[in-house]
Amino acid sequence: MQEMTSKSAQYYVKNILLSDGWASDKTLTVENGIITAITAGKEPHATPLSGAVIPGMINCHSHAFQRAFAGFSEQGSEGQDSFWTWRKVMYKFLAKLTETDAQVIAEHLYIEMLKMGYTRVAEFHYLHHNIDGKSYSTNDLSSTKPLATMANAIFSAAKNAGIGLTLLPVLYQYAGFGKQAPNEGQKRFINSTTQFNQLVSDCFELSSQFANTNVGIAPHSLRAVDKESIEQAVAHVRALDNKAPIHIHISEQQQEVNDCLAHYGKRPVQWLLDNIDLDKHWCLIHATHINEQEQQGIVNSQAIAGICPTTEANLGDGIFPTTEFLTLKGTFAIGSDSHISVNPVEELRWLEYAQRLTKQQRAILASTETASVGQYLWQNAALGGAQSTSSNTGSLAVGKQADLLVLDEKQTRLYANNSQHLLDSVVFASRENTVRDVMVNGHWVVCNGEHEQEQKSADNFAQLLTRLSA
Repeated sequence: MQEMTSKSAQYYVKNILLSDGWASDKTLTVENGIITAITAGKEPHATPLSGAVIPGMINCHSHAFQRAFAGFSEQGSEGQDSFWTWRKVMYKFLAKLTETDAQVIAEHLYIEMLKMGYTRVAEFHYLHHNIDGKSYSTNDLSSTKPLATMANAIFSAAKNAGIGLTLLPVLYQYAGFGKQAPNEGQKRFINSTTQFNQLVSDCFELSSQFANTNVGIAPHSLRAVDKESIEQAVAHVRALDNKAPIHIHISEQQQEVNDCLAHYGKRPVQWLLDNIDLDKHWCLIHATHINEQEQQGIVNSQAIAGICPTTEANLGDGIFPTTEFLTLKGTFAIGSDSHISVNPVEELRWLEYAQRLTKQQRAILASTETASVGQYLWQNAALGGAQSTSSNTGSLAVGKQADLLVLDEKQTRLYANNSQHLLDSVVFASRENTVRDVMVNGHWVVCNGEHEQEQKSADNFAQLLTRLSA
């Protein structure tokens, strides 16, 4: 087991995926969480790492609390199940969760993410208020930032787990297009724009107390916010940080597209492009149902497409036009969303497999520069994830944050394992988790496949599940 923390250390690697490709026989110098040098050969005091080293993956889209009902929503209803019936199950669980529960769930989830190779997560956080739907107050808690009570639970969970966090408080105001009144299940999400902006300011203050975190915002969707509220929320967060990430659900379901057409006379992505100034700090989550014009518009704006293949499959959303989007030089990131799976390998595998099934071809998502599908997907998803979180992550290079994975040689040796094929084997052939050690911001948080808090966290989570399902 490697030492868990170090302000300055050197590591020797036989094989490493750097920003410009695979390299061998290198020493990495890490100081205060940053890679400060990459030199040839083994430095005298460098600690050898046993296994190939690759950049950590960034999870661009998470609803942490939804991990608690994974597996509870798979009961059929005579072929009538959809995203909208799944949402009713979610509301039932939300009616029971306290801020302590939210932290227990998130901490367990974030440890799962780390063990599978995610080193940073963008938390699309919309569970804001107490069980009765009222805002927390100083009378309820000792917190000096009662609006951010639930946000504080997420920050604390990330700290305890050791994962990097980009917190995205969600602006949620309506049940549907045309400012429909929120339903009972949504009462814990709702904020006025003024109250939401105060929440965002409070989250920025909290972030300053937690290492390796930052804050952006997430207008939930075009059905849940209007143009004026989006503009006001964006102006507020950009006054606090002009590089703050901004995420939004968009075009996830065909019904959403139809409803948007009926209300605005435009498809959701097209309306967004025509009415809001998008840039490289915007991430369009589940931009599933988009036409050619919308694809080109996203690329022209430099926004990121956030794709969550396992959740989109689980909810029956549809398939993102990945091949066409990447042909246009679009940028993408991956997320685990509802956490029906917490595995970046599975997200990337299904990103490719969905294209193979629809096009009846093989090895589609690659390039002339990177023929390996596995390597192309891993590198580009990591870079897109870094952009989606405005974080100094996503690749291994001098000046970048030391977020890295050491692969398990005992497993990778059983498959094609030269540099050309290694990540193809990891993504498409491996039957078990190949991640052995995980470093986040210069700290070892997973060693020999284990996290020091995982047993305690799992026990707490299992007890919570027992109570919630009673």
